[in-house]
Amino acid sequence: MKITLSLLLVTILFTTNYQIFAQSTEKERKGEFYFSWGYNTEWYTKSDVHVSQPSLGNDYTLNSVNAHDHRGWDEGLLSKALSIPQYNYRIGYIFNKKRGLGVEINFDHTKYLIKDGQTINVTGTMGGSPVNTNINFADANGYHYYLNNGANFLLFNFVKRWHWLGNTTKNFKVDLLAKAGIGPVIPHVDNSFAGEQNHPHFQFGGWNTGAEGVIRATFYKYVYLEYCNKLDYARYSNLTVYEGTAKQNFGTYEMILNLGVTFPIGKKI
Repeated sequence: MKITLSLLLVTILFTTNYQIFAQSTEKERKGEFYFSWGYNTEWYTKSDVHVSQPSLGNDYTLNSVNAHDHRGWDEGLLSKALSIPQYNYRIGYIFNKKRGLGVEINFDHTKYLIKDGQTINVTGTMGGSPVNTNINFADANGYHYYLNNGANFLLFNFVKRWHWLGNTTKNFKVDLLAKAGIGPVIPHVDNSFAGEQNHPHFQFGGWNTGAEGVIRATFYKYVYLEYCNKLDYARYSNLTVYEGTAKQNFGTYEMILNLGVTFPIGKKI
């Protein structure tokens, strides 16, 4: 009986140690590629919009304008093209899984619309004469200002990932990610001032910088769902208006929900 118990104990110890050794020596890929697609909503800070139209004798500022987003995904997401609502995508590569270091292309299709019907203080020069007045900024009065096909933030990010919960080699885990970067803005500019409409179009319109915090839940190693909070600061310049240009800057707070896929690449280590 004692011999049998001893053999059983030795067998258990050997099996356990072998499993630990096998797990510790199992090689895995050095890198990890991921791609995600999702949708967002935004809140914008107040902003001054400076308009310059030299041929019209205009050089004035719309002071402290209020703007809002246009989500779109809450208006029948499945009944329209996936790229019409405020969408976003991320393409990333974790080049050092042990340290959780990576890089990422980060794009947000965000819409910026100056609130229709608000009273805005205007200062500067209009028609060659000094002006300090209030206007009712409304489409019915010949005024609108939309980045409605996108304020469009593009960032090139550095990424840091920390494992938080779950088993990294099995069916469920939760990671935390921090991202920060800089890049261009590519707005679609559509506006009218005093009834004079520009020709709406996309353009490179300045730059932006942002930081993002992410909670990512990964299922069965390859599919993940992530919730993101992001702060962005954008400066727009040389935006086309009728017979001139406009410039402005504003901050943005975003909430984002993404669905993605991830898989290991690179040599085994």
